[in-house]
Amino acid sequence: MEAKPMRESRTIQTKLVLPPDTNHMESIFGGKVLAYIDEIAGISAMKHASRHIVVTASIDSVDFLSSAKVGDVLELEANVTSTGRTSMEVYVRVKSKNLETGEERLTTESFLTLVAIGDDGKPTPVPPVYPETEGEKLFFESAPARREHRKQRAKTPR
Repeated sequence: MEAKPMRESRTIQTKLVLPPDTNHMESIFGGKVLAYIDEIAGISAMKHASRHIVVTASIDSVDFLSSAKVGDVLELEANVTSTGRTSMEVYVRVKSKNLETGEERLTTESFLTLVAIGDDGKPTPVPPVYPETEGEKLFFESAPARREHRKQRAKTPR
């Protein structure tokens, strides 16, 4: 299977924060942001896995760094940063922008693992991914440590 550059999975979405999306302090619910993150990660992974559907295997980390308020615009960006045999690690960055003031803030960062599913309903191989930019190389080179952390977490008794 031929490797694909990270840029091919790059996906961008824009969302408007509306009153039903927010709590009593008019900041967006974390669960709403998580739903957006899961959706864009799935789209990015499906772009990488070509014609295969994908399922979320884990949300490895979610760092809520600042809040978004009613009227803010969320800009989500995702791309596949690493692959296993059937799995893909996807990085998602969420920025908020106040359209009145122009202020932008990094709102959320997350890593998710998604698995490609074949026509038989079982995990199916995905192409390898490779970085092209310095930023992509940092994500790509740090992926084995995140993968090891996931494996160790899975071994923790529950």
